[in-house]
Amino acid sequence: MADIENDLMKAESLLAQYEYDKARKKFNEVIKGDPKNPIGYFGKAEASLGMPKVKVDKIMELYQKAVELDPDNVYYLTTLGSFCSDIGRFNEAEQYYTKATEIDEENASLYYSEFAISYFLKAPIIMEKFLDDNTRKMIKKKSLVYMLKALNMDEKEAKELLSD
Repeated sequence: MADIENDLMKAESLLAQYEYDKARKKFNEVIKGDPKNPIGYFGKAEASLGMPKVKVDKIMELYQKAVELDPDNVYYLTTLGSFCSDIGRFNEAEQYYTKATEIDEENASLYYSEFAISYFLKAPIIMEKFLDDNTRKMIKKKSLVYMLKALNMDEKEAKELLSD
C-alpha cells in the first residue's frame, strides 16, 4: 500500500508540473496496483486532458470509473459534469451536477449556478448548426431555471421580484 501512496504522490506531482504523459503512466501504475482506487482513474483522466491523442470517450470512461468507485465524491461529480458540458453532453452534465446537489445540499447553489452558466455559455457553441431563435430561447430558459434553483427561487417568486 505504501507503493501505491508513493505512486500517487509522484503522479500528482507530475500532473502539477504539466508532465501529462508521465503522470498518466504513473496513474496507470496506481490503477494496476489497486484497481479499486478512484484517485488513480480520476488522475489519469485529468492527465489525459493534456494529451490531444487521448480520445474523449476514454477520458469519459476514466472519470465515470472514478465516480463509480467513489459515488459520493462531489468534486468528481462536478468535474465530470463540467467535462460533459465541455463536450456537449448536457443531459449527462445536468445529471452529475444534480447528483452533487443531493449529496452536498449546503453548496447546492454553487453546483446549480455552475451548470447554469456552463450551459448558457457552451450550448450555443455546441449547437451552432441548430441555433435558431427557438433554440436560443430554450438554452436561456434552461439556464435561467438552474440559476433560479441556485437562488432557491421559483418562477413565480422571480416574476414578482422583477415586476416590483
